[in-house]
Amino acid sequence: MSTPILRPIQAADNANVARIIRQVMTEFGCVGPGFSIEDPEVDHMYEAYQGDHAAFFVIEHQGQVLGCGGFGPLAGGDGTTCELKKMYFLSELRGQGMGKKLLNHCMETAAQKGYQRMYLETVNRMTSANALYRLSGFQPLQGAEGATGHSSCDTFYALSLV
Repeated sequence: MSTPILRPIQAADNANVARIIRQVMTEFGCVGPGFSIEDPEVDHMYEAYQGDHAAFFVIEHQGQVLGCGGFGPLAGGDGTTCELKKMYFLSELRGQGMGKKLLNHCMETAAQKGYQRMYLETVNRMTSANALYRLSGFQPLQGAEGATGHSSCDTFYALSLV
């Protein structure tokens, strides 16, 4: 059996990435105002993550994009903290270690780009994702940071990258 490939997003991936984001967020009941499913960038992830201060990746298996995630500067932050953004996997990719691989890649790449800290927002009901974040060293926070607009998220973490 072939191993899934982690690679940078390409413009041709936009439609598949938008579909993954919408499918997974709907699966977990994360729809409506205050969730990242409403972000205008969802349909244009390749374009949204170009530049020196952001990166976005996909997980491809046998020609199919099955997962995604990346990071960018924390909106309303001080420039030293990035935000892990839109890390979602279709069910057939979960449980294979690719979440850990993608998360580690994002953390390493963010550190290389000069970020000192990574922040993320999620929901408590995404139990596997929360377990991954905790096992990876993310510390729970009391509340939201920055100005992400994701007021419906209920769980927040941060990790030092230095």
